[in-house]
Amino acid sequence: MRNKLRIRLSQTPLQAEILLCFVIFTLIFAGILFVMQIVLPARIYKNNTIRETQQLASDLYETFAARDVLAFKQEIDRASLDNHVCISVYKENGRFVYNTCVLNYHCLLHGGNSLVREFSEELRKSDDGSISMTVYDEDLQMDMLVIGIMLGSPENPDGYLFLNAALEQSGANTRAQKQLIIIASLILMIIGFIISFIVSRLLSVPITRITESANRMAKGDYETKFEGGSCLEVDELAKSLTYAEHEISKADMMQRDLIANVSHDLRTPLTMLKAYAEMIRDLSGDNPVKREAHLKIIIDETDRLAALVNDILDLSKLENGTQKLEIQQIDVTAWLSDIIQRYKGVSEQMGYHISFTPDTTCTVECDSAKMERVICNLINNAINYTGDDKQVFVSQVNTESAVRIEVRDTGQGIEEDKIQKIFDKYYRSENHKREVVGTGLGLSIVKAILKLHNCSFGVHSRLGEGSVFWFELPKV
Repeated sequence: MRNKLRIRLSQTPLQAEILLCFVIFTLIFAGILFVMQIVLPARIYKNNTIRETQQLASDLYETFAARDVLAFKQEIDRASLDNHVCISVYKENGRFVYNTCVLNYHCLLHGGNSLVREFSEELRKSDDGSISMTVYDEDLQMDMLVIGIMLGSPENPDGYLFLNAALEQSGANTRAQKQLIIIASLILMIIGFIISFIVSRLLSVPITRITESANRMAKGDYETKFEGGSCLEVDELAKSLTYAEHEISKADMMQRDLIANVSHDLRTPLTMLKAYAEMIRDLSGDNPVKREAHLKIIIDETDRLAALVNDILDLSKLENGTQKLEIQQIDVTAWLSDIIQRYKGVSEQMGYHISFTPDTTCTVECDSAKMERVICNLINNAINYTGDDKQVFVSQVNTESAVRIEVRDTGQGIEEDKIQKIFDKYYRSENHKREVVGTGLGLSIVKAILKLHNCSFGVHSRLGEGSVFWFELPKV
């Protein structure tokens, strides 16, 4: 049942729900007002009247017991006026002794419909010499309280004391109150309906606009504007959707660029493979020298293609979190020295000089294999972009809590507005003098590995002064 109700409410427009809530609130408020103004006051009045009349009867009985007739009559007059109670005193034989009437002789004790004889009979039958009963008065159309007390001893009573009080307030007053409550409830319902209509419009219209804008964005329109305006929460929703639209637009553009770049990088080696395979078939099949040269090109292009595919797969695993780190402690100075030593052959063959400036021995925790790839990618990048002096500098700088590793080249540097793009996939700086060897994903892989280690990293560069790529590993 609850699930059905939840489904129905979820399919109800916001404006209708707010309207319904205001109507329900108004009805509840009108009901509470009716109970507080009509039902509870009537019950409280009845209970107070019974309690006060019983106490009044007890006080009059004590005054009679003092045998002061004058004081007894004065007390009857005062009690009748102060408490709006009809009082009568009768002898045992039913003869009237003294009475007061505040209801113009239309009560149960006086007038033509007097029930004193019946009340006296009930009083004589009582065990404790007193009665308290509620009787409906046909003339006054309301419940009346009748209290009787036997004066003197039960065996030889001196007379009977009867008190008669109305248990309801004036009928005219009650009817007037009910009419006022009904009118007030109707006014409240009208005001509540108007307020709920205005509030629901203020809330639902911006949300409807946002929904329409979200539908347009879902269809690929990334120029959609999300407007709030009704309240803080709706404004925050509009801002969040605008930010999401911006991020989705960037992701969509990056995806398109990625597909275009990958397609281009795959098409080039595939075209080369096909062309040289056809050349071997048609031209150089019988010429060992040409055939060897063409086969070497095919092998190089195959290696390039394999490297590109491997880099794409590795980057994908790093970014989606399927690559797990194998953390171990390493001596960072010895580790860096070993990596630099491996570049000795490249330095001798291609004329590059890679120098390493160590700091004091220090131990860090990281995945050494992945972090070695970071160092190699940064050195390869520096080799591609360094100046004519072919100098690359690797430095270890120990700080209080971390080890900072820097790789510096002497190239032309990077423009300030392009530094933020340097770690993007397939982005290559135009400030180089030699053909860049690589897949265009090296720095993107560096970024993914460093983020996986929660390392700080960055790049400092000035035009004409080269670039410094750095990252920090926390000390053990």
